[in-house]
Amino acid sequence: MNDKYSMSEQESLQLISSMIDKAKNSYHDRGTASILWGTVISICSLVTWAQIYFDHWLGFDIWMLTIAAIIPTVWLSIREKKLRKAKSYDQTAMDAVWMCFGMAIFLTVHASLAAGAAFASLKDTIEHAGMSRPAISFNEYSSSYMLTLYGIPTLVTAAIKNFKPMYIGGIICWLSAIISIYTPVDIDMLLMALSAITAWLIPGIILRSRSKSKTEAQHV
Repeated sequence: MNDKYSMSEQESLQLISSMIDKAKNSYHDRGTASILWGTVISICSLVTWAQIYFDHWLGFDIWMLTIAAIIPTVWLSIREKKLRKAKSYDQTAMDAVWMCFGMAIFLTVHASLAAGAAFASLKDTIEHAGMSRPAISFNEYSSSYMLTLYGIPTLVTAAIKNFKPMYIGGIICWLSAIISIYTPVDIDMLLMALSAITAWLIPGIILRSRSKSKTEAQHV
């Protein structure tokens, strides 16, 4: 009876440990969300920089790719909610943070485009009135808002997971937000690409590697 009780207790502990590990192994822990957003934002930023530098426009808004990032983010969250019986509070918090971040990026981009168009129209009116066309552009400052947004989910995730690479990335985002106030748009795009790579892409790859190593260790 003692042996049976001992084995039952041991199995129970193993089951609890296994459930905890599974609950922790969300797409945030695997780095999926970080890699996704790091890739999308860095591509959008670098393509925008290239368009400015080479003075060649694609004919469509490359930042519409943010929609492509929102869709899988929401899909992954819904899929995990259906498949997972247990979900930790930190997963719930990070799901909310990253989905709100995705919508905030999408809305900010389109609000910035609308504001930029309004500025251009105003400058046209001033020029048609016989005055010199103002050199100031809203787009020179919109990057600062974006970079400020980038730092929020990065630092929240870093705090929840106590993950140093994301702390560094979040700080780089906010430092870049300050620098971008004083730099031209093409440099702003490079700062945005740098921020996306250091805040999300590199930390996401680190998380992916850790998750893969942990999974392989469990199957040995």
